[in-house]
Amino acid sequence: MKKTNQIIAAEREYKIEKEKFVAVSQYFGEDTFSHKVMKEKLPKDVFKKIMEAINEDTPLDAEMANVAAHAMKEWALEKGATHFAHWFQPMTGITAEKHDAFADPVGPGEVIERFSGKQLVQGEPDASSFPSGGIRATFEARGYTTWDMSSPAFIKRNGISTTLCIPTAFISYTGQALDKKTPLLRSIRTLSKSAVSMLKLLGVKDVKKVFSNLGPEQEYFLIDMDYYYKRQDLVLGGRTVVGAPPAKGQELEDQYFGSIKERVSSFMHDVEEELFKLGIPAKTRHNEVAPSQYEIAPVYEEANLAIDHNQLVMETLRSVAKKHHMAALLHEKPFAKINGSGKHVNWSMSDNNGNNLLNPGSTPQDNIHFLVFLIATVRAVYKHADVLRASVASYGNDHRLGANEAPPAIISVFLGEQLTQILECIEKGTVTKATNAEIIDLGISSLYQVSKDNTDRNRTSPFAFTGNKFEFRAVGSSQSISTQIIALNTIVAESIDELAEKIKAKGGNINKAVFEVLSEEIKEIKPVLFNGDNYSKEWGKEAAKRGLPNEKTTPSALRALVTEKALSLFEKYEVLSRVELKSRYLIHLERYMKDMEIEIKCLHNICMNQIIPAAVSYQRRLAGAINATKEALGSAAVVSSQIELLKKVMDLINNVYATDKEIQARVDAACAIHDEQKKAEMLSSKVKPKMDEMREYVDALEVLVDDEIWPLPKFWEILFIN
Repeated sequence: MKKTNQIIAAEREYKIEKEKFVAVSQYFGEDTFSHKVMKEKLPKDVFKKIMEAINEDTPLDAEMANVAAHAMKEWALEKGATHFAHWFQPMTGITAEKHDAFADPVGPGEVIERFSGKQLVQGEPDASSFPSGGIRATFEARGYTTWDMSSPAFIKRNGISTTLCIPTAFISYTGQALDKKTPLLRSIRTLSKSAVSMLKLLGVKDVKKVFSNLGPEQEYFLIDMDYYYKRQDLVLGGRTVVGAPPAKGQELEDQYFGSIKERVSSFMHDVEEELFKLGIPAKTRHNEVAPSQYEIAPVYEEANLAIDHNQLVMETLRSVAKKHHMAALLHEKPFAKINGSGKHVNWSMSDNNGNNLLNPGSTPQDNIHFLVFLIATVRAVYKHADVLRASVASYGNDHRLGANEAPPAIISVFLGEQLTQILECIEKGTVTKATNAEIIDLGISSLYQVSKDNTDRNRTSPFAFTGNKFEFRAVGSSQSISTQIIALNTIVAESIDELAEKIKAKGGNINKAVFEVLSEEIKEIKPVLFNGDNYSKEWGKEAAKRGLPNEKTTPSALRALVTEKALSLFEKYEVLSRVELKSRYLIHLERYMKDMEIEIKCLHNICMNQIIPAAVSYQRRLAGAINATKEALGSAAVVSSQIELLKKVMDLINNVYATDKEIQARVDAACAIHDEQKKAEMLSSKVKPKMDEMREYVDALEVLVDDEIWPLPKFWEILFIN
């Protein structure tokens, strides 16, 4: 083990000896300005007003904002904060922040700590350099951040710096969304409105609000920093563009849930300690399938908070890894021919009384509610599978989707045998009056007792029901989950509304009307239901027969965002205007091309500056050895095998060089295209295959060239020496 690692281990031992361990419950959320802290720090009337504003989605008046700002500042100063920042989520997919000092000059050589309600509620960062998809021109710099009261402020520590971070939305000067949070909050309100209306139609009177809840499982790789910094492709693009698979990968299936190594376990402990301080309920940690791959999973939270927390989880993984002289890789496919990483997003709905609308429940009436929201969700996926596919589209995720480690690009729904059978009975009209006896005959009333186990877990399905929630498994590990949840909330809201209208149109007994409508809907949505192996070739053929979309690349998938169907949907529910949705289409398309261009440049630099020089050096050494042997023995026959090896090396060098030239020519041709969609499609169809071809040549060289000469760390070193 390297000296740096020995130092880390020694420091860790010293810390264990000198520090007393404290129960997590004693410090959980200590760096969060939570509702509990607000209640302690604020006058009762102000706290009540803030909670009303949060629950009713209403603005806070200036006086109350000033009181809240003062309390927040005093709390932050106690924590050692010197600055505050509006923490927001632009369309880069990561977070952004601009720090301002609390200290304000009040005279020569004198300052005072100030933080007003106006500073709390609104900020003004430069908006010109963030992706806007044409909403903002470069010279139009003004943008505004606005306080999101529903997500608590928190303390962020970076070295000796301590900052109060305030979660905010980010909008343009003209009020258009420049971020991922603004449409997310709109979609949450939209889903709530539709779900509450449906519940009232079904006879529920005491529900005021419905929340979408999330539990995102985060996968990642962890490698030694020394290897990381020796690979520009990992540093600049997050993925190795060349590299032969190791002799041992995941074939023995001995990594999954295996014993966690000491160094990694120490890292995980420190990550969780930081997350617990921020009030992030990290619950599960374990080894994943691939070597050096791991997973962290939280307890369920409301969607807005869960998404903020997932962004902090990704930041924390990266920052804590550096302290352990490691690098956390969040790319969807860091290593070819090794399992990639996803972010399985568990999604459900619950009302303000804590009832999970996707829990079958213990009574027939509960089961009716469950079936309505279940069918509404499946129906939404069926109608807008193309939008859901577009929501997970990215250059990184294209490497992962469809391999035997992730769902295919075909969006389908897994319900399991029991629920599928129940739906078939409803479709056939076995249930017409929805009496208790009929429901019990179907076995629905007993679902509650097995609600967490009434389906097997189909790990190949992109959208699987797992007892009381849906698991969206197609999401990429590096992605902000806002995009997927905005789409999911909106399409489900539409489906709920359309079911409600059909139920109302039936008239008469509400339960009878519900089952008549559900029976009709099940007939229509059946093509999206699939309980089998999504990895199989047969499913691809069957999906085509069913008319399900199968967009295998990001450029083709993103087209769904600018169809009239999608534009009308998001406009109708005021989640994204037509301009805002078109801007996101352009931003995602541009990001795809930029990610690919970075990889192309890395591949070129690595091949020209490292691979070819190393291979030529080996070629020279090999040729010298052949000539020396021939001269010593006076016969060419004795070196025939060496000559064959030399020829292989020479051919591969020539292939690498020629393919690099071909890639550059195709890139130039693509760049000459002014239509962004066509340009992205050409890069995908013409350049990407050539990059894959180049990799095959380089990887073949790697197994031939002398290990001492080869310039890059190899996969077996990166993945197994940690």
